[in-house]
Amino acid sequence: MSLDEGVYEPDGSAEARLNALGLTLPKVSPPLAAYVPAVLTRGYVYTAGQLPVVEGQLLATGKVGAEVSAGEASALARTCALNALAAVASVTGGLDAVRRIVKVTGFVASAPDFTQQAQVVNGASELLIEVFGEAGRHARSAVGMAVLPLNAPVEIELIAEVRD
Repeated sequence: MSLDEGVYEPDGSAEARLNALGLTLPKVSPPLAAYVPAVLTRGYVYTAGQLPVVEGQLLATGKVGAEVSAGEASALARTCALNALAAVASVTGGLDAVRRIVKVTGFVASAPDFTQQAQVVNGASELLIEVFGEAGRHARSAVGMAVLPLNAPVEIELIAEVRD
């Protein structure tokens, strides 16, 4: 069945797939300013931008293509996506409430000549497909930026549709 019909179910639960990958949802990072990590409204969860933070520590700083390689940044985008999933779970009660990932926006702090933003954001996209199967495939934007908060190399936000 098509995803649009709303009946696609990946093999196993999203939480079981996450565990099979050897991953657990981290604690949601507290906001850096006047916002919340995620908002659930009308069947969708919108996350705030998530940085590559683990246990309260930013994993890297700098521009991709200068201080941070594209490969390193892709791994950091994966961490950002895991943090975004934690934000989603915090307002839905768990990942199994997610019907599908609708949209991902990736921001990449880029050196002036760096043009591989899409490959960097693939780190996030690939994790979402691993966790949700076809329901993890999404529309996406990968945007080069001059600088991101805290001099982070990458930031990821997403929109997820949830079950009724």
